[in-house]
Amino acid sequence: MERATDMTKGSPTGLILRFALPLLLTNLGQQLYLMADAAIVGRGVGVMALASVGATDWIYWMFLWTVMGLTQGFSTFVSRFFGEKNQEALNKTVAMSVLLSAFFGILLTGIGLLSAKPLLLLLNTPADIMDGAHLYLMTMLCGTPVIVAYNMSASILRALGDGRTPLIAMVISAVLNIGLDCLFVFVCQLGIFGAALASVLSQLVSFFYCFLVLRGFSVISPTKRDFRPDLSLIRTMVLFGLPLALEYIVIALGGIALQSGVNLQGSTFIAGYTATNKLYGLLECSAISIGLAASTFLAQNYGAGKYRRVKAGLWSAVKIVLLLSVLVSALTFLLRRPLLRLFLNTGEAVGADAMAIALRYLTILVFLLSILYLIHIFRNALQAMQIASWSMISGVAELLARVAMSKLVIHFMGVEALFWAEPVAWLCALFTVLLPYIYYHKKRLTPKDTEDAAE
Repeated sequence: MERATDMTKGSPTGLILRFALPLLLTNLGQQLYLMADAAIVGRGVGVMALASVGATDWIYWMFLWTVMGLTQGFSTFVSRFFGEKNQEALNKTVAMSVLLSAFFGILLTGIGLLSAKPLLLLLNTPADIMDGAHLYLMTMLCGTPVIVAYNMSASILRALGDGRTPLIAMVISAVLNIGLDCLFVFVCQLGIFGAALASVLSQLVSFFYCFLVLRGFSVISPTKRDFRPDLSLIRTMVLFGLPLALEYIVIALGGIALQSGVNLQGSTFIAGYTATNKLYGLLECSAISIGLAASTFLAQNYGAGKYRRVKAGLWSAVKIVLLLSVLVSALTFLLRRPLLRLFLNTGEAVGADAMAIALRYLTILVFLLSILYLIHIFRNALQAMQIASWSMISGVAELLARVAMSKLVIHFMGVEALFWAEPVAWLCALFTVLLPYIYYHKKRLTPKDTEDAAE
């Protein structure tokens, strides 16, 4: 059954919420099974195994976020041409997205495998967790083409207004991932390698499901001719997608600098810090979902020339995320101890110390969460108007903030600077997307057609 959604008509708030709900459930499910992944490692293998996985986080996120930035950038054109009802351009864009995704998937895999060990050494990874961290990272990076394929297919589906299919794919993947985790870790005794292998295989299943659904869309019917490289379109898509990818890369580089400071504090500190970072994604998933829903709404209406609806949709999204941030913060704060116990065994010799570190870090994050939520809205608003440069600049702001906190401010504040590094980075990023939006809000979102002016 056709699942595309035309967002150029109807209530902005209702459309964004209805589209965001399956995205939220998708992201929530993904975070829950990633948490289950970490919990199985932390509780089933041990605190040091959790530290090994945590030591790879920012390196792996750099590659994962690069994929997400590129695919999100490519799919923005899919939303635009779908909103314009330009069937020929839509099919050509989908075809070029497939070719570009294949190219970048191979390229990123090669770069990742060659740089994994040097990056771990650069991060001052403690010797007692180095082997485990290297094994986990190499296994995850081998699955990069799978991650690219899944994110591209899911991004195209969302660009067409289909948030349900990625949700179903996630449910299938989550159940499979947890089952394989238990099989590989507890039964086959594969340890960290088994947890990584389970993640890759479950993502592969997610891709196949999304691909099968995409084949049933009547609005997407690319021919062999569409797959002939269109250098002009490729250049346009790459020039738009690369700044989004670079944004994530520079954010991750700041995180790598931060991780090197964390690693210097020892394996126990890494384990506690990792436990909270595993909840980080759970805290952020509501913002990501509303941001993606808003991006699809804004891109379709911007492509259709309905600028009043773009403005209305933006402010609806702002109100939604502010309310959500308060609810998520309150719930997380109330449940902070049982949530952290999912990853940390306080019965181990270093478990209680790791718990104290995790509690301090988590408490700071939840009380400043609204800043992070607003970033996702204004960053996606700029992207929907095909203004990608400020997203990259906001990533640079996050990079500089994390480096400053972990390399300079730490000499005055001590380890407390590592707990405050994320909120400071959020604040810097918010200013670098909010101020440009205010400028472009006046410059670009002026009604220019009769239909929009009459609304």
